[in-house]
Amino acid sequence: MGELPRIIKLDATDSTNVYLKDLLRSGNASENTVVVAKKQLKGRGQMGSSWQAEEGKNLTFSILKSFDALQAIHQFNLNICVSLSICDVLTELSIPNVSVKWPNDIMSGSLKICGILIENIMKGQLVQNSIIGIGLNVNQTTFENLDKAGSLGLVTGRFFDLDELLQQILVRLDHYFEGIEEKTVTQLMPSYERLLFRKDKPSTFTDANGELFMGFIRKISSSGKLILELEDHIFQEFDLKEVSLLY
Repeated sequence: MGELPRIIKLDATDSTNVYLKDLLRSGNASENTVVVAKKQLKGRGQMGSSWQAEEGKNLTFSILKSFDALQAIHQFNLNICVSLSICDVLTELSIPNVSVKWPNDIMSGSLKICGILIENIMKGQLVQNSIIGIGLNVNQTTFENLDKAGSLGLVTGRFFDLDELLQQILVRLDHYFEGIEEKTVTQLMPSYERLLFRKDKPSTFTDANGELFMGFIRKISSSGKLILELEDHIFQEFDLKEVSLLY
């Protein structure tokens, strides 16, 4: 941990996560290697959704983190640390109503301003490497057919320097990743749950079959599943592919 980042800037690439994965495979990436792209041709969010970004206006990057002893059962700590890092930076920049929409979006109010895509490379029961992709909408102010998308510029009316923003996020990531291998999900979860979008509010969800149902987001399990309270005080866990929140 804590090596100075090596930053690789690209004009365009299919995906910064894929580019970094290829670098790692060929032995050309070390801890804290960062790949930044002005334009992502095939940027993708969780579950294969595509990510729409104007060239040079947003921050699209991936960073490599390597571990010696991070247990697979605690891998949700990676999501927690990345989410907290981004929320900290955005809060310092006076972005209003910052929250985490489980599992991988950062919101300002009801607008999605950031998506996170974490891909872990396992070795037995350990996470060996983690490729953390972050797509942050910064200075783009129009989003075709995306009524739920926002950006830092859109919610503040200000212009942001992308290089400065990248540095701020990298410093914060370093802070949260310090000693992560010794921490359990239970230790880190309270900070994450405090930031949960629509926590304890009546919300509408769709299940894997597209059926609508009502529930309350109550907590997140140690493996990163969403725990909802349904009718008659029944609590149920949902995985990423099993539920989506309508809002």
